[in-house]
Amino acid sequence: MSVKNLQPRFIVLLLFIIVAGVLRVTAAGHITPFSNFSPLGAMALFGGAYFADRWKSYLFPLATLFLSDVIMMQTVYKQYASGFLFDGWYWNYLGFAAVVLTGQLLIKKVRVLPIVAASIAAAVLYWLIADFGTWMSPSNIDMTTGVAYTKDWQGLMKCYAMGLPFLKNTLLSNLVYSGIFFGLFEYMQHKIPALAVHR
Repeated sequence: MSVKNLQPRFIVLLLFIIVAGVLRVTAAGHITPFSNFSPLGAMALFGGAYFADRWKSYLFPLATLFLSDVIMMQTVYKQYASGFLFDGWYWNYLGFAAVVLTGQLLIKKVRVLPIVAASIAAAVLYWLIADFGTWMSPSNIDMTTGVAYTKDWQGLMKCYAMGLPFLKNTLLSNLVYSGIFFGLFEYMQHKIPALAVHR
């Protein structure tokens, strides 16, 4: 593979990542039944599957997550901000890194079944990690009661149960946006040979 063949591919992959971040920011603040319907999970799977260098597959999606978080926490969600980000942000980033890893491990070839499997696994992994972080957080308030989750098995299970609607929307958004991102990039590779990896 020559640098000439890699350069346009890298630029287009990076543009996909940036578009996902922009879509997330522009949708911020709209509390609807589709809250948490975000392209970020699909973006992380996309980066994990397509970037040849593993460090790029983590760096660019995580950097996009960080920049979009900073913008949203300093504008739309300023009341929840703790510095640039929010309490327990590292749990979200750990969950997000797990999504990138899922893309690397499960999407060896871009086919429908691996993408669907990765979308499901990514949504569940992120839910388990991020909601565990919510439960561990000092400000782990149950929005329905205004009381903190108890630091026991029952409190953890209640925290996970409260996150189920978000899990559903994360899963749906993973499937929808993965279909768009992977489908569009595969189509572009077919039409523009310079975007394809030549072996």
